[in-house]
Parts: sequence; C-alpha cells; structure tokens
Amino acid sequence: MGIDALSTPPRPEDSHETLLEFPDNRLLIDLCGQFDRNLAQIEHQLEVQILRRGNQLSIHGEHEGRARAGEVLAALYARLETGRAIEAGDIDGEIRLGRGGSEASVGGQMELFKGGRVEIKTRRKLVEPRTAAQAAYVQNLFKHELAFGIGPAGTGKTYLAVAVGVNLFIGGHVDRIILSRPAVEAGEKLGYLPGDMKEKVDPYMQPLYDALNDFLPGKQVAKLIEEKRIEIAPLAFMRGRTLANAFVVLDEAQNATTMQMKMFLTRLGEGSRMVITGDRSQIDLPRGVASGLRDAEALLTGIEDISFNYFTAKDVVRHPLVAKIIEAYDAADPQG
Repeated sequence: MGIDALSTPPRPEDSHETLLEFPDNRLLIDLCGQFDRNLAQIEHQLEVQILRRGNQLSIHGEHEGRARAGEVLAALYARLETGRAIEAGDIDGEIRLGRGGSEASVGGQMELFKGGRVEIKTRRKLVEPRTAAQAAYVQNLFKHELAFGIGPAGTGKTYLAVAVGVNLFIGGHVDRIILSRPAVEAGEKLGYLPGDMKEKVDPYMQPLYDALNDFLPGKQVAKLIEEKRIEIAPLAFMRGRTLANAFVVLDEAQNATTMQMKMFLTRLGEGSRMVITGDRSQIDLPRGVASGLRDAEALLTGIEDISFNYFTAKDVVRHPLVAKIIEAYDAADPQG
C-alpha cells in the first residue's frame, strides 16, 4: 500500500515540519539508503532536512520543499513496495518529474503513466524518462515513424532511442535494429588507425554498443549482430539500401552533410521507424560544410508525422556539473 494516508500535518508548535510514517521498517531502510545517502540526495536537491525517528521521517524546511520531498519519498517507497530497487538516477527522476496515476498498457512494452511518465521494458532493465522533455520524446518515438531528438550531450537522446528500438524488437514490432553514425574525423585520420575497416570504425560506434549492452545480454547482442538482426555501421554504408521493417537510429546527425542526411532519410522503408539525434553545438564538419541536421530541421519542421523534440541543459542526466558546463558554453556562444 502507499503511505499517503500515513502522512501527518505539521504540528502547531512546528509549522516547518512534516512527518511521514512508513509501516515496513525494512523498506524504510532501503528508502533511506546506505548511510542515509538517498535522504542526503533529496535534502541537497530540494533544500530540506530529513530526520529519521523510528519508522517516521521528519522533513524540515520551507513548505514547498517539504511538500515536494514528501511526494518524492512516497513515490520511492511505493517503488520499493513493488520489489524494485532505488538508484540515484531514480531519485533524480522522481524529483524532476513526479509520478502520478496508475499504469496502463499502451502498446509494445511501454507503460504509460498519467502525467506523461513512461517506462520502456527491455531484456535487462526498465528504462524511465527522467524529465518532461524525455517523456515527450519517448512518446513521440512510439507514435511517429520519423522523429528528431536535438539537444546537448547527456540528455538521453540516443540512449532512449536505442531503448525504444530494443523494446519494439523484442516485442516483434520490427525485425531489425540498425544503428548508424557519421564516421567524422575529429583530430585523428581514419587511415592512420590500425586494423581493417571494422576495427577503424568501431571506436566511432562504441556508444551505440554500450547502449545495446545496457538493454540486452552481451551474448545475445553478439549473436544478433552475427545474424545481421542488429547492424551498427557508419552512415556511408547506408547508401543504396531500403531499410524495411527496421528501427533505425542515426546518431551524431549534426556531422552528416546535407546530401548524407537526404540519402539517409530516403532509406526509410515500409514498417520502419527512424530516429535522428544530434547536438548542433558539436559540429565537427570542415569549415564551410553545412550540417545536414540544421538543413533537415529547417526543411522538415511542420511536416505532419515528423516530430522534433528539443532538449536543454535542464534535461542533462549525467553529473550535475555537466549541465552547468553546457550552460556556461551556451551563454558564451548562444548561436551554438
């Protein structure tokens, strides 16, 4: 059961305290975390103080902070009641985007919550958007055959896209997953790298391998790649193909030229879905070469059935310093 009915109003003598009571002491220990680190994270992010008194938590601070902390603690406790663990990212997600309402099956293996919260089921984990922009993006990935995710590094654009691709693949909605990136040289010439072509381009593709291994067992990933049911290849390898019944992701699309972008977009075949992700502030193309992502955005915005989803530093889900670094660079170069 939830704990809403067990929360008590502030005592008259202490208008800056809210008490929450938790019936299961074992779950309360998990809620607090080792050395109370979960409570410390909530305290830091919401500027409150949380004290444990037996099976109660006492929240001190301004009314808004106390109310939000109470909602977060209640949601996390409910999560523990379902048998799921709590990680730092789960706490951050609950603080950024409160859960509300009940689950309802939407299609495939995505679960939609009232208020826009979703979960994506994969073989190894449940993936949850942690910001409103991420939740809207995931919903558009399921809804639209062609979707763009544009924003800074660390906002989950590619990670969530690959999660949705795995979700649809294991659900039988697509036959293949195709992940691609432009193999743009950023200070090191491909020809100077050792090995055959696969060994030369694999370092560019590594983030895609990392995402896949988060969602599928390693042996299964290797088997599916061997069977060509998962393909990870440079953008140049897409020319001349029609990609049918596939979930296709083009990552780092800001480094595709206009002609490459047009070529890639026109590969879309029957039964396929395509996701284009990129960061306009990290273009590595030679000076004077236009970014295909910028051109696609200008040409395709407004076309029905194509969604454009934008992220900002507020959607960064890496270390908090990453958001501050991005904001600093954006302030120095607002056109970036």
